[in-house]
Order: sequence, then C-alpha cells, then structure tokens
Amino acid sequence: MEKLKHSKQTEQEFLELLERNKKLIFKIANVYGKNDEEIKDLVQEITLQLWKSFSEYNARFAISTWIYRIALNVSISFYRKEKSRNKIHRELSTQPHILFWDENIYDEQLKLLYRFIEQLKTFEKAVIVLFLEGKRNQEIAEILGISVSNVSTKLNRIKTKLSKDFKTNKL
Repeated sequence: MEKLKHSKQTEQEFLELLERNKKLIFKIANVYGKNDEEIKDLVQEITLQLWKSFSEYNARFAISTWIYRIALNVSISFYRKEKSRNKIHRELSTQPHILFWDENIYDEQLKLLYRFIEQLKTFEKAVIVLFLEGKRNQEIAEILGISVSNVSTKLNRIKTKLSKDFKTNKL
C-alpha cells in the first residue's frame, strides 16, 4: 500500500489538492446544506476531515474517489444531525462565493434541478450528485459501497422522479 508520506510539503500538497477540487467540495456541501451557514459549516467540516485523513490516502485509488467518499460521509452525517432544524429554502443565486465559486454558471434549469435534488432522500442525493459529475456506475458503487446493479436501480428511480418533477414543475 502506497500512502502519502508526511513531509514539509504535506501542507502545500493539501492546499493544492483543495484548489484542484474546490468545485467538487462546494457541490457536495451545496446539495446537503440548507442555508448559507450550513454550507459554510459543511465546507469547513469536509476540509477538516480531508486534512485529518490526508496522510492515510492510498495513492492506488483515484483522489476524486477518496474526496467524494469523505465529503459524502461528512455531509450525510451533518444532514442527519441537522435535519431536526427548521428547513429554510434558499435561492442558489444568492449563495456566497464559497471557495471562490463562480455563480454565473448557474442557469434557471440548473437552479430548478438543485431545488428538486434538495427534496431527495439523503442517499439519493449522493447517487445523483456523483452521476451528474460524470461518474460511471462502477465508480459510484465503489464510492458509496453498494453494488453496481443497486446504483443502476437507484439512478433509474431518481431520474424518473426528477423527470416527473420537471414536467410538473412542482417542488
């Protein structure tokens, strides 16, 4: 097992990793956070957990798989702890520039998609976010620790639900 070694470069390597993957981290936090403060908290918690696990990263696996796994686990745990709070719906266009995120990439259809995704169950959110990131079913299965056929079934159900939501344009 080849692991990253601690060195004076570790901090710099980690900061470079964050810079290359900041959009991924923001997307996961945005899907699970219910308001600006929760999103900020999630980004911080994901970053902290990535740092704590950085020396344990196994270089035989894709770095994105490792980041997704940690980000999703942190977000799902956070969501479960926070779901008793009052639910506040937010407009994506009013989100702060967390990690220098460029909000101009959002169009109305994407905003609507994120609102529909917000209504999904916790695990369904993880599946669809990975799918929308272009991950293949095999990689989604590896990240989430489920079978490829389970991924296919869940994706079909989620796509059907989202398609219906778009057709009826209901939240």
